[in-house]
Amino acid sequence: MTLDYDDGIWKGNYFSYFTEVEEHFQRARGTGLFLLSPLDWALIETWKNAGVPLEAVLKGIDEAFEKWRSRKQKTQTINGLGYCAQAVMQTAERMAQNLPAEGAKEVEPPFPLESVRAHLEKARKALEAAGGYEEIAAGVGELLAKVEEHYGDLQDLDLRLTALEDKMAALARTRLSDEALLRMRKELEFQLRPYRAKMSADQLSRLEKSFLDRKVYEESGLPRLSLFYIA
Repeated sequence: MTLDYDDGIWKGNYFSYFTEVEEHFQRARGTGLFLLSPLDWALIETWKNAGVPLEAVLKGIDEAFEKWRSRKQKTQTINGLGYCAQAVMQTAERMAQNLPAEGAKEVEPPFPLESVRAHLEKARKALEAAGGYEEIAAGVGELLAKVEEHYGDLQDLDLRLTALEDKMAALARTRLSDEALLRMRKELEFQLRPYRAKMSADQLSRLEKSFLDRKVYEESGLPRLSLFYIA
């Protein structure tokens, strides 16, 4: 299921998505120093890519914790966002049915033009240095050449960069050894096991792809292109 939202709530929070989800989960759990796992970050990315509004994620987290706290017997603590996945999607579906029929609100760019330019330039140079990713580097270069034009619609620019990331991940995966890919798959299965029963097949498929792509980027030393990773 893809939830495409274009109202002010979603677009206004687009580039603070990861940070706000992380901080909200930490507050809900009551442990500010709790670190999200690679699986947690991958799950946030699947929500973001599916167009799940930030507000739905935050409300879903709250509902999951409220349900957990209402239990008389708590056999385990909530140690990952996977526990909240079902509540998040249910909240998103309710919001989709009750969206106001009003136009999108204007929002200020979350970072200056020079930060976007520097991010793209850094990514292009890293891809050129990595070797074998000339096509991806050229794609980033084309976006960089028209960065002033793309700055008017950063969400569209991010979608273009995410498409390039998908091509980059597919190429990088073919260059990894069978042993490295098996190791990633085993780590995924270990982290995902507690949450499989709480997610739909579509959610699991998206999460597996996001998690493995992240691991491929790390293993191959490749840059993240999305604007979510502007330093």
